[in-house]
Amino acid sequence: MNKIVLSGTLAIFAMAGLTSLSLSNNDVNIGNANNLILPSGFSAAIVADSLGPLRHLIVNNNGDIYVKLNALRNGKGIYYLSDSNHDGVMDQKTGFGNYPGTGIKIKDNYLYSSSNTGVFRYKLNDKEQVIDANKPEEIIQGLVDKRADNSKSIAIDDQNNIYVTIGSYSDACREKDSGKGMPGCPLLDSVGGIWAFKTNKLNQSYGDAVHYAKGIKNAVGIDWNTSTKSLFSTQHGRGRFDDKFPQYYTAKQSTDMPAETLYELHKGSDAGWPFVYYDPFLKKKMRAPEYGGDGKTAGDAKYQDPIAAFPAHLAPNDLLFYTGNMFPARYKNGAFIAFHSQSQLLKKGYLIAFVPFKNGKPSGDWEIFADNFTGVDLAKPAGPFQYRPSGLAQGPDGALYVSDDLKGAIFKITYAGNKK
Repeated sequence: MNKIVLSGTLAIFAMAGLTSLSLSNNDVNIGNANNLILPSGFSAAIVADSLGPLRHLIVNNNGDIYVKLNALRNGKGIYYLSDSNHDGVMDQKTGFGNYPGTGIKIKDNYLYSSSNTGVFRYKLNDKEQVIDANKPEEIIQGLVDKRADNSKSIAIDDQNNIYVTIGSYSDACREKDSGKGMPGCPLLDSVGGIWAFKTNKLNQSYGDAVHYAKGIKNAVGIDWNTSTKSLFSTQHGRGRFDDKFPQYYTAKQSTDMPAETLYELHKGSDAGWPFVYYDPFLKKKMRAPEYGGDGKTAGDAKYQDPIAAFPAHLAPNDLLFYTGNMFPARYKNGAFIAFHSQSQLLKKGYLIAFVPFKNGKPSGDWEIFADNFTGVDLAKPAGPFQYRPSGLAQGPDGALYVSDDLKGAIFKITYAGNKK
């Protein structure tokens, strides 16, 4: 194992004007990535470890990493990581931002970072380092946060639009202590969708936004596709059916349904939550039982179909369209998805999947790209999990970075095989 020391003294990045306390002066053992199962020609290394549970991350043009924490550590919610001696391991760690959260992006000399109620931006220098970490600009505020499914993932297009996901804290929009759905699901006015704001306007709230897409229960994975110039998102599917509707669904069906889904979205898109769900066995939208469904009745055709579907309860936590040149050509413009849970049906999970794309559309079945982060056979689990993938980012060299929300590791996946 490699060993690095994370400085516990005041860390000053003169070029960026970034001043904050580093958060540990303990020696940190860097684990190895040998347990990962990858396609031929690919390899992985752990470039940071023991950071605490992580969410999304972004890599700047200098190869440094900004990563979000799911809870504050020593009062900070973002780490800036750099490799000062260029040995492939992040040996400098600086914390800033007094809020936890999920979303983080770099665009046009700004770092954008979401809390659970809004979004901040930080001015960057020419090395994409934060100039003043103590003075972020708040561009979005007042978004719903009731703790459940409160991640505010973000994506940014080339027209100064920033898309923010707002998950629903209600799993199926049921009336209290009832299996009946709330008529029209009034929650959709403020949750269960994606809202578009401006990147260059301060103090925006719901009233300033475009309600871009609705009917998506919890879109933690979201990305702007620069090839199609359109927004894509995953959806965490709803939970149990059999608790309130045992006459229609068995406990096993609740384990195996509904599918997790991937959508291409445009202004006005409606994926149908909570009124419909996607049945992975029938391969179609079905009417939700809270709204008159019985497991056999098709859903209303007005709701959008997914472009890809995955086994139930895999929990897609990030989405990234690959634009680099390091990987073989078949990966170019395809979608990587970080799954944060497991499928009881497959006895698989906690993996990175890949969906090949051609001409802006899926061109084949989804496949497992990186597996065995847990180091445990999920068919016969024994012992603690080692890692769980949470976030995805692409490095300037085309490497794929994966964050972990157990120990707080960051993996770097590279390719050195034959590209032909």
